[in-house]
Amino acid sequence: MGFFRSGEILGIAEETLEFVLEAAADTHPNEYMGLLRATDASDLGLDEEGRVLTEVLVVPGTESNPVSATVKTSMIPNDLRAAGSVHSHPNGVLQPSDADLATFGKGDVHIILGAPYGRRDWRAFDTDGERTSLRVLDVEVEDADERFFDFTQEDIDKELDR
Repeated sequence: MGFFRSGEILGIAEETLEFVLEAAADTHPNEYMGLLRATDASDLGLDEEGRVLTEVLVVPGTESNPVSATVKTSMIPNDLRAAGSVHSHPNGVLQPSDADLATFGKGDVHIILGAPYGRRDWRAFDTDGERTSLRVLDVEVEDADERFFDFTQEDIDKELDR
């Protein structure tokens, strides 16, 4: 089982986008960093194939300063819903740096947020660092705590058979 799962990313939940913009503003002038998790579109009531970015995982031990954020890779959980990453650029530049590009190899989409962290102060990029479009979707996101233990032995067996 891999950490990142493939499947087209349709967009980001509006609630999730608002969360990361607020988190980046709260972390400013240091960088903010998190891993993005996605939910199957059908589980959100959408009549489309693909996944929607719905959650952000902040990895314990992440260190940040005004020019970088470093994740302790040993603390990253094996997460089948992982879809990419999100981080801020306190200087407001909405382009990936060389260091960013080195980390974009895993996941389907990578979001950069820029100061002052308004609704238009973000961009999405693919694994090659090319800008990509990402729709903001008005979907209801279930609280992650409610889903954490919401699985059966059948669910586990199905995941192990992949």
